[in-house]
Amino acid sequence: MTDLIKRINKLSIVILVAAAALSAVYEWKKLPFSILVGGALGLFNLKGLAWGLRDFAMYRASGKVIFLSIFRFFTLAFILIVLAVLKLINLIGILIGFTIVFILVMVEGIRTARSSQDQTASEEPQSLSDKQGN
Repeated sequence: MTDLIKRINKLSIVILVAAAALSAVYEWKKLPFSILVGGALGLFNLKGLAWGLRDFAMYRASGKVIFLSIFRFFTLAFILIVLAVLKLINLIGILIGFTIVFILVMVEGIRTARSSQDQTASEEPQSLSDKQGN
């Protein structure tokens, strides 16, 4: 699981920096910064989800797991509200950053599921006809 998250982090950083650089051509002031902030918040949320799922698998739905999930949500909301009130971000840029991370999570998840499905299929026992030599 941690290898998957590390791979998503590396790919996200590369794509987010490229997207921010390309957006600097369009609008220099807020859009590149907003894309980077949206991506950073998306990666922060992914890391929090991974911790929450690990803790949930170990302890079930304890009060600690629920509290940390709610705390993560309010932290993200607080950061976004403060940046919006200070007019430091562009909403479209935040959405682009979140979307980049979300798409990478989906792509890597599908890739991992397919590779584990291929491994499972190759490990299945041979059919009866193969065992009998027919």
